[in-house]
Amino acid sequence: MGKQSEGRRLIEDYLGRRARVYSQEKAVLADVLPPGRLAWEDEEALDELASLARTAGVDVVARLVQRREHPHPSTFVGKGKAEQLAQLAREHGAQVAVMGSELSPAQERNLEQATGLKIVDRSQVILDIFAQRAGTREAELSVELAQLEYLLPRLRGWGEALTDPGGGIGTRGPGETRLESDRRHAQRRIQSIKRQLQELDKVRSVRRKKRRGSGTPEIAIIGYTNSGKSTLFRRLTGADSLIEDKLFATLDTRVRSLELPGGGRPVAADTVGFIRKLPHQLIPAFRATTESTQEASLLLNVLDASSPHVLEHYATVHEVLAEQMLGDDQPWPPVLHVLNKIDAVQSPEQQSLLDRARAEIHPRVCVSAKTGRGLKELRHSIAAMLDSQFAHLVVRIPWDRQELISWLAELGKLELLPDTESLRARVTVPSAQVPRIRGVSGITVLEPSS
Repeated sequence: MGKQSEGRRLIEDYLGRRARVYSQEKAVLADVLPPGRLAWEDEEALDELASLARTAGVDVVARLVQRREHPHPSTFVGKGKAEQLAQLAREHGAQVAVMGSELSPAQERNLEQATGLKIVDRSQVILDIFAQRAGTREAELSVELAQLEYLLPRLRGWGEALTDPGGGIGTRGPGETRLESDRRHAQRRIQSIKRQLQELDKVRSVRRKKRRGSGTPEIAIIGYTNSGKSTLFRRLTGADSLIEDKLFATLDTRVRSLELPGGGRPVAADTVGFIRKLPHQLIPAFRATTESTQEASLLLNVLDASSPHVLEHYATVHEVLAEQMLGDDQPWPPVLHVLNKIDAVQSPEQQSLLDRARAEIHPRVCVSAKTGRGLKELRHSIAAMLDSQFAHLVVRIPWDRQELISWLAELGKLELLPDTESLRARVTVPSAQVPRIRGVSGITVLEPSS
């Protein structure tokens, strides 16, 4: 049995089949939404939940919404809706209720007891998708860590279930012993995974430092999940990349070089897609994506121009960047917004929304990664924006200050030039570093170098 399968089996051991959703399970979608929302807002929330469920392999058979300002503190939905949920599931032969928000351990347990259904919340579905699709050792470890940290507080809530004969445990005493054993096992596993991820972080840090030392600009391709990032990545770099019409088709950051007009060869990173209400336990699983966005010379934010929710996705990406990736207290890399899938814009409503997106989103380029339309303009825009981020200087350094050569090499790309009287070099560095270089004693900036 592989490492990933073993990790998922251990997850199931802790909570039984409650821990995951399974292919071909029938499910009713349910959520609590505040009154006064527009119809399309409700539709967007449930459509996305349905897409998540289908991506996890679940067969969605019905939907249910309750209008109230706040979820019920005990059962998430009120008593009447819980009964309606159970009845709806019976009518459609569903075994699972997938909830559109994250439930507390008590809410999950109480609602399951009230309905007789397996209750799975939105976070669990996303975690399960990540577990199914992780393709590298780092991704597998990150997802298993997120699952364990999510499920650990639920162990105590389900302690009673671990003591019943159906759970294979027996009486309460042995069940409590099993509960504590599971908790200790999970905590040891969490610490082990964190140590392994730290080692993998060191390896990736060395690779990134090497690229940075070469002066190669980095482009991070980001965006809402299923916006066409991997298709665009493949078009720009020629690399093989998984392309599926599903949420979170890409979970592992890939890095490849691309060619730009003028001969520039930056590297591009295809990153994990963003989504609303991302489970906070999964933020560490975005470790590589976070580093790519923080250290990028340019961000390409890919948006699905054919989606009726393109502007909401644009806002969500900005929110995730501000709250979880970059913050508001540091300079952001420049962002070029890519309105993708324009080949799928066909109806007057779609065209009207695209026109609105064009007017509100800047700077932006409209493309179809599928057909290649607009890619020439995109490459030129990338080249122009990258060029504005870097300065090309010729500097002179006294022979007795050779340590400054190493310092400059850490800032960007450095090429030594022939000179018998002093050290002379051509350097390419981020434009923001130029005042810093000019202020260092011993470095004389001779001229810009094109």
